[in-house]
Amino acid sequence: MVFTTDGTPLQGLTGGFEDARRVDFIIPVEDRKKGSLDIVIETSCNDLFGISGIGPPRSDRYFQLNSADLVVPNEEAWRLGWDFQTLRELVYELPGNSILQNKALAVANKIMNTFDVRDSDRTIKECRKIAEEIFGAGWEAKKDGVYKEGLAPGKRPQLWGVGDCHIDTAWLWPYSVTQQKAARSWSTQIDLMDRYPEHRFATSSAQQFKWVEQLYPKLFERIKAKVKSGQFELVGGSWVENDCNMPSGEALARQMIFGQRYFQSKFGVRSTVAWLPDSFGLSGGLPQIIRGAGMHNFFTQKLSWNLVNVFPHSTFNWVGIDGTQVLCHMTPVDTYNAQATVGDVRRGIWNHKNLESGDTALLPFGNGDGGGGPLNRMLESLRRIRAVANENHEIPVVTVGVTVEDFYQDIHETTNEGSDLPVWHGELYLEGHRGTYTSHGSIKKGNRHSEILLRDVEYLSTLASIYGKSFLYPKKRIDDCWEKVLLNQFHDVLPGSAIGMVYEDAEVLYAEVAKEGKVLINEAIGSLFSGSYSLQNAPSSGRLLAFNTICMPRKEVVPVSLEGSAKQSFRKEMVQVSQDGKSGFALMECSEYGFSAPKGLFEDVKAAKAFQISEDEFVLKNSNVEVKLSGGRIVSLFDVALGRELVPKGLTGGLVMFERDMPAFWDAWDVEVDHLETSKPLQFSNLRIAENGPVRASLAADVIYGQSTINVTISLDAVTATVASNSRSYVRFDAYVDWRERHKLLKFEIPVDIHSDTAYFECAFGHVSRPTNKNTTQEAAKFEVCGHKYGDLSEFGYGVAILSESKYGYSVAGKVFRLSLLRAATMPDAEQDQGRHAFSWAVLPHAGHFFQSDVVKAAYAFNSPLHLRVVSDQKALGFAPVPTPKPLFTVEEAPNVILDTIKRGDDDNFSNSANDKSIILRLYEAYGGHARGKLRIASHLKISKAVITNLLEEELEVAELIRREADDDTLISLDFRGFQVITVKLYLSSEKPTNDAAHSDNWIDVGGASI
Repeated sequence: MVFTTDGTPLQGLTGGFEDARRVDFIIPVEDRKKGSLDIVIETSCNDLFGISGIGPPRSDRYFQLNSADLVVPNEEAWRLGWDFQTLRELVYELPGNSILQNKALAVANKIMNTFDVRDSDRTIKECRKIAEEIFGAGWEAKKDGVYKEGLAPGKRPQLWGVGDCHIDTAWLWPYSVTQQKAARSWSTQIDLMDRYPEHRFATSSAQQFKWVEQLYPKLFERIKAKVKSGQFELVGGSWVENDCNMPSGEALARQMIFGQRYFQSKFGVRSTVAWLPDSFGLSGGLPQIIRGAGMHNFFTQKLSWNLVNVFPHSTFNWVGIDGTQVLCHMTPVDTYNAQATVGDVRRGIWNHKNLESGDTALLPFGNGDGGGGPLNRMLESLRRIRAVANENHEIPVVTVGVTVEDFYQDIHETTNEGSDLPVWHGELYLEGHRGTYTSHGSIKKGNRHSEILLRDVEYLSTLASIYGKSFLYPKKRIDDCWEKVLLNQFHDVLPGSAIGMVYEDAEVLYAEVAKEGKVLINEAIGSLFSGSYSLQNAPSSGRLLAFNTICMPRKEVVPVSLEGSAKQSFRKEMVQVSQDGKSGFALMECSEYGFSAPKGLFEDVKAAKAFQISEDEFVLKNSNVEVKLSGGRIVSLFDVALGRELVPKGLTGGLVMFERDMPAFWDAWDVEVDHLETSKPLQFSNLRIAENGPVRASLAADVIYGQSTINVTISLDAVTATVASNSRSYVRFDAYVDWRERHKLLKFEIPVDIHSDTAYFECAFGHVSRPTNKNTTQEAAKFEVCGHKYGDLSEFGYGVAILSESKYGYSVAGKVFRLSLLRAATMPDAEQDQGRHAFSWAVLPHAGHFFQSDVVKAAYAFNSPLHLRVVSDQKALGFAPVPTPKPLFTVEEAPNVILDTIKRGDDDNFSNSANDKSIILRLYEAYGGHARGKLRIASHLKISKAVITNLLEEELEVAELIRREADDDTLISLDFRGFQVITVKLYLSSEKPTNDAAHSDNWIDVGGASI
């Protein structure tokens, strides 16, 4: 990159001899007159695509500046070269024997015959004159005016060219290199804007702008000026161009919220077009999130990579799982890195899938992935192509000088606001890159655990900021954590398709979030319970408390470490102690968002047992579920209450190794269908009883395969998955793996006697149904799919779910239900997933179809461990059980509605304990049906006003506050359509929150008060 001596980036340079080469820096006129120029050139030790391309970085490569020449280019010769290149493209791209193709060939031949290297100055001018037979007389003198000619009144251009620079936030290079790439690429585009007035450049990713702001402040000011002039367009509205399969609904919302708020705060504008050209499939929950963040247009193109079926539309209405619609354009140019050639322009029309309803296409041109963006040759090429179209109608008319927003506005105006366009319902499933649901398991775990942790941090910090003593809501610290999580959700990081260096950085970020999150939780609970401690810092005496941070009551068995003298005092609160005495099991019962001390055995809890029938037969059993292992495999899963066997006769479940996971090219990205032909069932060996009730029964087992060791604990608790009356217990699997395989795929499978053509998988703010058969090519292509916390296979009256706390890859083949656990790709990271892993999953049988089940709530609880604290104030606590507090918020009369997020309003004043506080509640309908529920707010929280907002917390309508006389609680009636997300903003009254039960200054008096 070229800098001024004061550190201002001027433009990027790209070496090598490929199409992206740019090695010229034009000396400013004032410096030419002065006769001297002082600049600084920074050399980066990588190519445009890292060091080794799609492979592990090589350490034996070196980069240096070999030459720096002061030259006076023959500009007419360069222009003739561009003329000839366009003529050549016309010859090769146009149909044979067409008039323009023949004429271009004749003109090119005439130029070849005219040029004489011995008399280059004269013959170059003659050759350029000859080229005007195709481009038109005097076309070049018009410069950008060429785009103002050639169209009859009322006619529109067919191709809308906008400069684009797709910079992967990390991929074949780490985050630190991207910071340089952004500066190099964007300074180059500003230089081109000054030289080509028609040049408009669009780019996304607020994170990259923040890096430039921090590291290159002078360049940032130049960008701000170009944004204001309309030449530099901000698109996307997201923090990064994120993966859209694995992030939770709330995380996808935060991508948009953080991106839009940054653009608004720094540039005074927001994006109107969501921009995710390279994400590996798009969740059906995304349209609602896009609209909620103030955008109604969407651009992508990755589905052009489908390996089986051609996506049928180019410009269409995309309707999400809740019915929300965005206008989507999937450029028929089939790339976001177009080189602005004749072929690119023609492809925009002949490859268009629905010209009858939308006859224009976006041409995003410029070098991308590794950055760079448009080159001057591209802008020169487009001028020539337009000049040809002005003279001849055999090629589409392309225009430059417009923005992405202009392009979408034209579609709205010419398609009756999109009503004339075709419609696509549901997810945009990419028929490829299915391995990204599993590659780099530790990153998937870091993502899921961080999402859950930050949800808990926000809830507890919100309570502490209202009820705690002198507690200020740590907005900046929480935002810093969110930015790290959002950064790691970039579409080549979270999917596991980057080099190893990237994951070293990502793991550090997740570790920082985990550490800070725990500190924030301890600070929040410490403010609410002034005499409480974390388990790590517990005193020699005290009582355990468990905090429930989800919107549903829970009755759970909680493991507690008893190691260390301080923790021995907990032994009396355990209802079961492990065989080695190092841990105990407490029984906790918490209300929604409540807390609890350990309980004794409940009357309705019957003991869980483990017993051995024969040398290789073991059974886990409680009052409602029985699981049997024989020969190292699961041979029976039995519903005791209904007397129903779930494992079909002759089939078994357990771990299975697919021994040939060898994609043709995209190693970390793809899982090919032929891997299913190489399955090898693995046997649990060395089975033994690890725990034998009364509240937890467990079997321990080992699996040895190749150089890998897998230790699994299979557990069954005495309590059910949820407190629902018809709930069943899940069978839990905790695995500790030392993984040393290459190009193999480890899965868990369970065959179930369930017949259904459809399975259900959690996605952002809802679920998506997918086929279990292969009747069509579309169904067959979905042999591996993405799911979040659960997948479910149900028929009328019964179903079985798999719950996961960190895995995302699922598959259903007929009656065999699988969860992908670990892969072993070697490119671009040669050591992907090698080493130690710890993860858990569970099998949950349930009475009733999925739509009548407790699967959603069970999956929430499975992913949200109770937070344990120790209270030492025995004077206040005594040794009596702590009563469950009255929940602060509850959803009534709508069991299908989930209260997912509780946080403070983004625009609150967090610098002091001012009374102008607000609380944000985000709820969604989880099963796909309508709901009319009531949001209940406990009487001690005084609310002055409630409004429904969009995701950016902008008021949409005022909500009526209804006081219920029976308990003085406040109710807000909410109507949901299927999968609808509703954000409620509560303005707190200046009146101090009360504690009706104890009238204490503290939020909770552990001696007997309710919240």
